[in-house]
Amino acid sequence: MPSIIIVAGSNEGDYYPLGKRTMVAGRDEAVPIQIVDELVSRKHLQIRLEESDGRYRALDMKSANGVFVNGRQIADETALEDGDIIQIGNSKLMFTNQDFPDRESAMAHYKKQGERGKSTLIR
Repeated sequence: MPSIIIVAGSNEGDYYPLGKRTMVAGRDEAVPIQIVDELVSRKHLQIRLEESDGRYRALDMKSANGVFVNGRQIADETALEDGDIIQIGNSKLMFTNQDFPDRESAMAHYKKQGERGKSTLIR
């Protein structure tokens, strides 16, 4: 089951299995993914499953500071791919197609993903 892992920010290390229901991330205490960050709107980001094609999509919920996927600000609903980094405020969330038994294994997966991007050249 796809998941969201918070990889940077005050909630770093939290992870959320997505399932089929629509998830909302924001500062509000009532949203399923609460992000404690002054640059995050109360209801900032929506992530939902599009049943017709089985893909998850991110949508900016008219936030004050925008939603960025892999460094690019999104204006419309955007399909997510495994390993995409979503930035809201000072927080970064990674979308993955995997599920994890606990937060430690989720963060280990993120750190392993990060190793793939590092150069192997020795200077």
